[in-house]
Amino acid sequence: MIEVDHLTKRYDRTIAIDDVTFSVEEGEVLGFLGPNGAGKTTTMRAITGYIPPTEGRIRVNGFDVFEQPLEVRRRIGYLPENPPLYPEMTVRGYLRFVARVKGVESAGLDSEVSRVMDKVKVSDVADRIVGKLSKGYKQRVGLAQALLNDPPVLILDEPTVGLDPKQIHEVRELIREWSGRHTVILSTHILPEVEQTCSRVVIISRGRIVAVDTPQNLVEQLRGGERTTIEVSGPRVEVSGRLSSLPGVTAVREVGARDRQTRYEVESRMNVDPRPMLARAVVESGWDLMSMQSATMSLEDVFIELTTEDEGRVTPASIPVAAEVPSGDQS
Repeated sequence: MIEVDHLTKRYDRTIAIDDVTFSVEEGEVLGFLGPNGAGKTTTMRAITGYIPPTEGRIRVNGFDVFEQPLEVRRRIGYLPENPPLYPEMTVRGYLRFVARVKGVESAGLDSEVSRVMDKVKVSDVADRIVGKLSKGYKQRVGLAQALLNDPPVLILDEPTVGLDPKQIHEVRELIREWSGRHTVILSTHILPEVEQTCSRVVIISRGRIVAVDTPQNLVEQLRGGERTTIEVSGPRVEVSGRLSSLPGVTAVREVGARDRQTRYEVESRMNVDPRPMLARAVVESGWDLMSMQSATMSLEDVFIELTTEDEGRVTPASIPVAAEVPSGDQS
């Protein structure tokens, strides 16, 4: 549905996007992540046709963004980071105006406006002036305008900024409902949002893609094995040696101590639960097992690993990246 092929955007000597290639399948919800200044918003603006690329090509539903811009815009609903609202208009009046711009027929205009207001729960402020709404309501009105005319593609840049926890939950539920019916690119800093709503993730850093995969696969790629945190009351050197000698254990590190109780992080081979083996070894050695739990890695850990330049961190080359999108007919 969306093909971004070797996209590059330069501003004088500054490279905002550097040879970015990825695709989004029809009905897929794709998370687009990166630190501030990584090139996320520039990429979103290029996909929607707001800025031209320096190099590369973008297609939406087979249409070239810059050769057939009107066809592309008919198929995209866009919520930028700062919603394009007219503060002097009422909510209903603003949405009616946007609906007419988007080509909604007069006969169905009022019902379409009512539909999107109900979807994002702004019907109760339909006749209020937009400029007097709270930030959360303004964000939802911006989301409503993106949904007008039921576009097959939705580009959402930070859609839950300014919403309270209940509203965030409602928007996440909406995005989950759209999966399969709409193709969605969700650009956000809120990593739990991506884990709960997106089937795949693109991580961009310094204008280049450093990873493309499912959240679960990215965690497993970086984790490299199972991790278990275990707290034992016993002689530290002996405990560490005993745990290190167990089959399948690849590393043991002390991560904290108090009195005679020491906390260890134990790494072992993937897809093997080491906890029964660890518990048995501690008990058979006559030591006290104080606590034990699996140490999970989150998408936030992955994000930090891939976007922080530091010695000893995993390099982007070790993580799967997007395959090149076929260029297709160049005519």
